[in-house]
Amino acid sequence: MQLDNAVVLVTGANRGIGAAFVEELKQRGAAKIYAASRRASYVDLDGVEPIQLDVTDPARIQEVAAQASDVQVLINNAGISTGTSLVSGDVAEIRREMDTNFFGPLLLTRAFAPILKANGGGAIVNIVSALSWFTAPGAGAYAASKTAAWSLTDSARLELASQGTHVVGVHMGLVDTDMAAAMEAPKISPTALAAAALDAVESGLDEVLADDWAKFVKSGLTLGPSERYAQLFSPASS
Repeated sequence: MQLDNAVVLVTGANRGIGAAFVEELKQRGAAKIYAASRRASYVDLDGVEPIQLDVTDPARIQEVAAQASDVQVLINNAGISTGTSLVSGDVAEIRREMDTNFFGPLLLTRAFAPILKANGGGAIVNIVSALSWFTAPGAGAYAASKTAAWSLTDSARLELASQGTHVVGVHMGLVDTDMAAAMEAPKISPTALAAAALDAVESGLDEVLADDWAKFVKSGLTLGPSERYAQLFSPASS
């Protein structure tokens, strides 16, 4: 679908990737952009409609869906990373990541699916991660939540195909945002990522591998665990 004159809702729109989506949508001529964030007052962008939304609040998601019944494109961007280990980390933090990175997009997809159908089908964009296919010490909770988000993306694509809703999964390594500020490694810009995702919406592409890291990680999915994690994994001696 073309984004010119489209109505779009972006979660986590107050900074980073979300703010880049808003700017890119403006450049592409979107008619209305709902810029959703936990504190709508933090959104300070011309030409958009700020809307308060905590994606971990099911009741608020339903209220937003009722308020934004003209949406044609849903961009599930809001996410967190706590650096929590699955085996030894705080279970409350693990649940917080799952609530934000998986259940948030799930509940938004469920709330907006009938709206998208009524408005002609439209599209859903899920910002996933290359860590949906790979994990590392300290990234267990994040990777698990993003793996679940990847499965959600594929399932939603199959379930919503009959109503004409195009579902796009976006995978990438590090993005130059506050979340990755302390990491010294190549990073894709938020603007480049948003542009690649919106190009996929307009071209009909189902999956975006936005950088070399995403392409590299996906290429290793046919390998066994000991090969994929050769630099990280040393089995204990028997």
